Amino acid sequence: MTDSIDQPNEDHRNFSRRSTLAMPAAGIGMAALATAWSPIGVAEAAMSMDGSFIPANATKLKALTTALANAPRHRNFKTVPMILTSSEQWDSEALHLLFTYSGGPKQVWDNTDLASPWLNLMRNAINAQIWSWKHPDFIAVSATHGTAHLALYDSYIWDKYLTKFTGGKIQSNTWMDIGPAAKASAADYNNPTGVFSPFDNSIPVLQRRGAVFCACHNEVWEVTMGILKKGINPDKLSHPALAAEFTNHLVPGVVLTPGAVGTLPELQLAGYQYAK
Repeated sequence: MTDSIDQPNEDHRNFSRRSTLAMPAAGIGMAALATAWSPIGVAEAAMSMDGSFIPANATKLKALTTALANAPRHRNFKTVPMILTSSEQWDSEALHLLFTYSGGPKQVWDNTDLASPWLNLMRNAINAQIWSWKHPDFIAVSATHGTAHLALYDSYIWDKYLTKFTGGKIQSNTWMDIGPAAKASAADYNNPTGVFSPFDNSIPVLQRRGAVFCACHNEVWEVTMGILKKGINPDKLSHPALAAEFTNHLVPGVVLTPGAVGTLPELQLAGYQYAK
């Protein structure tokens, strides 16, 4: 069973990429009331002035984003087991904030394919919910696993392991790159090459819009299993130690779960609607 990772290019965050690299599947795997949304006009286009791209009247989403930023992340592991059994082994405080979020609508994306337009689809959902359906407190959560999970590791892991793991066809985590479109005026929300356009699909920009990316411990375990099988282990680490190193180097803001597919039901029970 294989998943595909495509050769990155300048537009890979905006459109599906065509050339593929076969690799083993890894995934054998917020409080104030929101004010009413005004008719289309200046108030609708007004965005937060705190560096985010969250609507100014999305009070619940802004509060959640602040709470998530302050919630602890566990990134100092020495070893981790295959199956996590204690909430201290994942980001339980951050997950609790997601489970108890009183805004909405709430959507959880089952993202598995790095080569798919997954970031573009999340951006489209946020745009339609904010400007078409007038739901400024809409939240999109990514339950990330499969090859899409590779986008959740920092440059340390890419430089040390993943460039070799992909056969050199992907040199870095370009899904974390912030493009020129992010510098455009957020007030011009219909700019076809602006902040909310397909030219601004990246994990950091979506996070600034309130999207949350959840990581999968099972995926960490299984991709490191693949790393070991390929002999990419310069420090001669054990599997539990290698999995800990990968966990410690998830990109900023990510919420670690004990397993994406096992956390999906918990999110659905908390009112998140499933999207694939």
